[in-house]
Amino acid sequence: RMVQTATRAKVPAAVLAELGLSASQLDQLHTLPVQKLIDAGVAAMRKVAPAGGPARVYHRRPDRNGWGPTVDGQILPQHPFDPAAPAISANIPMLIGTTLNEFTSGVNNPNVDAMTDAELAERVQAMYGVRSTQIIAAYRKANPKSKPFDLFSFISTVSTRQNAVAQAELKAAQNAAPAYLYLFTWQTPVLDSRPRAFHCAELAFVFDNIDRCVNMTGGGADARALAARVSEAWIAFARKGDPNHPGLPKWPAFTTDKGATMVFDNKCDVKNDPDGPERRTVTMAWAAFRPDGY
Repeated sequence: RMVQTATRAKVPAAVLAELGLSASQLDQLHTLPVQKLIDAGVAAMRKVAPAGGPARVYHRRPDRNGWGPTVDGQILPQHPFDPAAPAISANIPMLIGTTLNEFTSGVNNPNVDAMTDAELAERVQAMYGVRSTQIIAAYRKANPKSKPFDLFSFISTVSTRQNAVAQAELKAAQNAAPAYLYLFTWQTPVLDSRPRAFHCAELAFVFDNIDRCVNMTGGGADARALAARVSEAWIAFARKGDPNHPGLPKWPAFTTDKGATMVFDNKCDVKNDPDGPERRTVTMAWAAFRPDGY
């Protein structure tokens, strides 16, 4: 996350205010308990960048407030992927992807599957206002058998998914080294399958550590079979910058016109822009709410 010089002082100033310190007392930060610093940071962020309103579809806007490196024009001359992919790594291939449910899963809530259509409508309306009905309809059309919580999870994950697609588009626009895009959709059986394809769920598969991470994967035959295919893709990519291997369908490099995406599941398959229509419904709703993209 990048922060512009013009706004870089807002968060630290707010943190110092929470702690009752001045800019000349920075040395006292070293004497404070870690939890006190964390609490001050959380409180400061809530004041400087309060929650609420539609979910952010794009995280590339360079002038927002938050924790992160500062684009100062000297040490960090520009955002690495805004407005274009960095020239310094143009000849380095990239492997880019997300999980299906990312940060909105049922891992800590045994009642998620009890979510009703009315609760779904209320939650999405709080995020996207009057366009929520259109968004829910688009996701329900694309996923007619999905439960209300699953639809809510897909909608909530759009920002992460869109950023991955946008990064692949910028990389592809360089016409140099390729980018390969993936979507990990495998649903873990642990905790009655509530966690779904949660954030970082693919890592145990990337490193073929299914049994070491049995609390995440369940350690079953399906997980081991998928891990063999996923880990071989990462090995192939590390060796030659191309994740293709005999255990997977042909995985084309990403292009903006097709949006080829490897979907990792019990059956691996390449789909072109698999969630494109419904994802664009969300991004258009956000653009209408905030034309500046933030």
